[in-house]
Amino acid sequence: MTKKFREAIRAEIESIEALDALEAQQQREALAWVDSGAELARLAKPATPPMHLVSYFAVVAPGQLLLVDHKNAQLWLPSGGHVEPGEHPRETVARELIEELGFASPHPIGAPLMITRSDTVGLTAGHTDVSLWYVVHANRDQVLHFDREEFHAVRWFAWDEVPLERSDLHMARFLRKLAIQEEQYFG
Repeated sequence: MTKKFREAIRAEIESIEALDALEAQQQREALAWVDSGAELARLAKPATPPMHLVSYFAVVAPGQLLLVDHKNAQLWLPSGGHVEPGEHPRETVARELIEELGFASPHPIGAPLMITRSDTVGLTAGHTDVSLWYVVHANRDQVLHFDREEFHAVRWFAWDEVPLERSDLHMARFLRKLAIQEEQYFG
């Protein structure tokens, strides 16, 4: 892993304005992890190394969030994927958007909105994901060609209808941050 790659990951993490004490703590821990010299990318499925970097991306339209019914996690989640060795997390978003949903972002991928650290659940539980949460704006009528090997279904949810009880444990906090960002984005 090159110094340049590690610096790019550090810059992405530092760009995030923490919502609360939990996110600030997870941000500090992630920066310490990056600085430790540990491998950041997943090298082998499902959990080598046991902690690795993930790029989540929330596809949003005004008041709407696209989630995928993830087969392995058994949760409704934003799309996303593991950062490959040497791949910038924004490149991961662009690659996974095409692979998982079948379309390219209509705009450049901006800085991540949020960072979380979570122990995985579902069929491949037992490792830790350090997740950078990005936002991709799209229209609800965007044609989707989702990965049926990975997802049971995809669905748009109104923000107040997101199934929080069957989603990422940080989803409610993400929606709070997203509401703040979207107010600034759309005015």
